[in-house]
Parts: sequence; structure tokens; C-alpha cells
Amino acid sequence: MAAGFYLSWRATRLDRLHHRVETARAALDAALLRRGSAVLDLVSADGLPADRARALADAATAARRAPEGERELAESALSRELRSVLGPLRATAHLRDHLTEVAGAARGVQLARTFHNDAVVDTRRARRSRLVRVLRLAGTAPLPDFFEIDDEPPAPPTGSDTL
Repeated sequence: MAAGFYLSWRATRLDRLHHRVETARAALDAALLRRGSAVLDLVSADGLPADRARALADAATAARRAPEGERELAESALSRELRSVLGPLRATAHLRDHLTEVAGAARGVQLARTFHNDAVVDTRRARRSRLVRVLRLAGTAPLPDFFEIDDEPPAPPTGSDTL
């Protein structure tokens, strides 16, 4: 009887860990979409030079439309583009709110990715147990994957009224 209770507890724990991964992945997807929207709002704010705005818009659109297998690369490219465009940028009063929104969204992506990858670590650790593998307590749930992107946020622009 105790063995049955223990096995039931382990299976329930695995189920909760898999649910945690799914929830964290949904939060990560939402954070990535929020960052892409913030970038597109910044681009449409009419304060960036045309070449910088075009590069950011292209990167944000590519990240949003990337198929699942290529999404990590596209999101990393958007992160790099944000750093290259916003790093040397001097913030104007007109752009300051948009830049704050982009910076907040970039921090949100960083946090969401950390939570997701931590959930994946915990789930993989629980699934490595010999008992879980032998008795197939994880059922048919696929082994969760990490989401690895370059998510370093851009440096805050300097506070001048010129670009």
C-alpha cells in the first residue's frame, strides 16, 4: 500500500513539473511577443533614423514569424539588433517612453527564459530517476527542451535630446 502511494505521489509530481514547464513556456512566449510589440511600437514612433528603424522592424517581424525550430535564432538576432541599434542611440523625450517599454519587455524576456529553463532542469532531474524510467511514470510526455537565446537587454540610451 505504501509503495502504491509513493508511486502515485511521484507520478503526480512529474505531472505537476510538466505542467510547470508548459506554463513557463506560455509565459516566455507572451514575453517574447510583448518585446516584439514594444520594438514595433518604437519603430513606428517616428524618432529613429530610417535605417535603424527598418533593421529593428525586420528583426522583430522575423522573430514573430519564425517557425518553432528557428525561433531561438530569430529571437537572438532581435536581441543583437536591439543592442546594436539602441546602444549608440541618444534618447529624445519623444522616444523615452518607448525605450522604457522596450527595456522592460527585454527584462521580462530574460526573467521568463530563466523561469522556463529552471522548470526544465527540475523536470529533467525528476525524470532521470531509475524508478521513473523503469516504471514509465512520466507516461508519454516528451522530455522538455531548454530555450536558449541571447537575451541580454540593450544598454539604456544616453539622455540627450539629439539622435
